[in-house]
Amino acid sequence: MPPSPSNSEAATVASAARAWRSPEYWLYGTWALLAAGLLLYSQTLSFTEDEGFHLLAAQLIKGGMRPYLDFCFPQTPLNAYWNAFLMRVGGESWRGPHALAALETCAAAILAAQFVLSRLPERSWRVAGALAVALMIGCNTNVVEFGTLGQAYGICLFTSVCAFRLAVAAVGKSGGWLPFASGIFVGAAAASSLLSAGVAPVLLVWIFCFSHAGGRWNKALFFTTGAAIPFLPVFYLALQSPDVVWFNVVKYHVIFREVYWPEPLTHDLKILTGWLSDSQALLMGLLAVFGAFYISKRSTWSSHQRAEFYLCGWMALAIGAELAIAHPTFSRYFCLLVPFAAILALPGLYALGDRVMGPGKPFWPVFFVSLICIASLARDLCIDRSDSNRWQEYEAATRKLLQVTPPGKQFFAEEQMYFLSKRRPPSGMEFSYSHELKLSAIQLAKLHITSIETQKRELTDGTFASAATCSSDLVEDYALNKIFHQKEDMRGCTVYWDWQPPAPGESNR
Repeated sequence: MPPSPSNSEAATVASAARAWRSPEYWLYGTWALLAAGLLLYSQTLSFTEDEGFHLLAAQLIKGGMRPYLDFCFPQTPLNAYWNAFLMRVGGESWRGPHALAALETCAAAILAAQFVLSRLPERSWRVAGALAVALMIGCNTNVVEFGTLGQAYGICLFTSVCAFRLAVAAVGKSGGWLPFASGIFVGAAAASSLLSAGVAPVLLVWIFCFSHAGGRWNKALFFTTGAAIPFLPVFYLALQSPDVVWFNVVKYHVIFREVYWPEPLTHDLKILTGWLSDSQALLMGLLAVFGAFYISKRSTWSSHQRAEFYLCGWMALAIGAELAIAHPTFSRYFCLLVPFAAILALPGLYALGDRVMGPGKPFWPVFFVSLICIASLARDLCIDRSDSNRWQEYEAATRKLLQVTPPGKQFFAEEQMYFLSKRRPPSGMEFSYSHELKLSAIQLAKLHITSIETQKRELTDGTFASAATCSSDLVEDYALNKIFHQKEDMRGCTVYWDWQPPAPGESNR
């Protein structure tokens, strides 16, 4: 007869069983699964063509070059400096920036969910609500696809939510450290991408208007000072060449982004109405509207509790308004407002669940919303990634390109391949979107931009011994099939080599 378990062993088993049934166990498990899923996606499928110049900029900074002054980079530079630091520590690979971005995105989802866990007045919904918010953020298609890249979306999501959490805490405490820290995070978001600049004025007004401990003006001053600190690299570079920095940070976006879009208004209208066919955006938007109405008309919350959730709505509106006037705009930009829309959507979900299922019964409402988010993400990833390139394709093409390029010779390629080859591109080719700008030769030289006409002439004249691209448009625009006599198609990309001069009276162009 087997020995009976001791009292301590029985207590341990009972404790483990209670932990398994605990709602917090499932919440923390969901957070862990989100982190694992985002990390896995970041190392396998995460890719977009626009990412190349961001990683190349970080690599050039690591090599001692300065954004704006040594190469064209029309972005605020903090994310590039951060990725350069990662490359110095972990090597010049896209995997490190991808992994960090995935963790930053996951941290943003967890911080937003933890806000609901600690602040939602309906206590019976706190754990389930935190789980729903985490999944609405972490399973949002735009968040997954673009929050795991070397671009600035991940760091902007993380720093914006951190700034929000610190600002909420700052109004109830005296002293300037909390608003100062909130300012640093909000400044870091804008210094990584100006797409998140709309967060700053909302949080500044919140801290000034809702502070009930300590001096409002002092807190506002601390917040503003903190927000300026992440822009110190921009200020330093601007002292050396103010007009070049102004062009990269402001003028390019205000005037020259339309160059690539012949009908930008039609494009913007299509993007801004895209939520009508996006199940995730439609669900979250409707729930956020219901949430705002519930808080205003039906809830018994205190004025301060209402204000905290209203703040999420104002932040989502401010970011959305800024993104709507970014000309042209893109659906990926709107991932930056997802954490705040998701928090405000939770009271809406509670109001519907309480009405249909009865009070204190969050399981089925949260289950169905989570199921819709997960199923929609799976569907979108299958559709969006079925015919797109991956970093693996570019790596294979870059290996072949280096193999066919004679020592000491230059090659013509996209930013991704310059980054992967660890070779500095010819001056003016660090940012491919700049080639179509119609500026004088003096301005192009000052901004470190090479025109399309110059590139075509250099290709025809044999400046480049080889070429590679994964874009069919580049093949046609630059007539690569006529300039090079040998090529190899490989996994969606094509490598060209064996340049020969055109026959007398003929042109490769």
